[in-house]
Amino acid sequence: MRRTLFVLLAFVLITGCAGIPVRKEVKEDRSLPVGKIEGSTFEGIRFPFKVSLPSPQWKFSVEIPAFMEGLGFKKPGLEESELFLINPATQSNIQIDLTPAGRRARFNERVIRGITATAYNGLVEELKMDHGRDFPIEGSSPAPYSLKGVQYAAHQFVKYKVGGTKTIHGWVYGFTEPYQLFIIYIVLEKEGFDDLKDIQKILDSFEVVSKK
Repeated sequence: MRRTLFVLLAFVLITGCAGIPVRKEVKEDRSLPVGKIEGSTFEGIRFPFKVSLPSPQWKFSVEIPAFMEGLGFKKPGLEESELFLINPATQSNIQIDLTPAGRRARFNERVIRGITATAYNGLVEELKMDHGRDFPIEGSSPAPYSLKGVQYAAHQFVKYKVGGTKTIHGWVYGFTEPYQLFIIYIVLEKEGFDDLKDIQKILDSFEVVSKK
């Protein structure tokens, strides 16, 4: 997914909502480091989340991995991600981004599923523009998803093949007061690796924690 598209959708549909403010404005303090690494666990400082690596084959990075743009991501969108988890041997990866919600934005399960599904439609359209209208794509429906410490979340994915490489491209969009949450992943199948199971372990380890 061209992540810029996903973030733009969320911005238009959520931060642009009119009405009475429901929360105080939250600003990102970019003077703070993104977070700290202790062993296989990353703990956010700028935003309150934790996540763990599934195996030594995976690495944390707060810098944009060099191969990401080659996978179809746009640099301006990538720059918004706080953290990347990557398998250098396969280029499978996961991006994590927490963004303060607008003061008037209101969330429920329907809103979360709607934005998740709209992102799906945009991705399918881009893939067909890139590879032809008959490009075979297998996709899922938006479904509620459970993440530790997250109030509402939904998950969706597509599967396709480019140049003989099977790809699974999925995302979780969610909300937990006062943040919108974006987790976007790509699994590139490679013999000897089971990166989809590793992605699931990463998502299972993810947690938004209460600020002390």
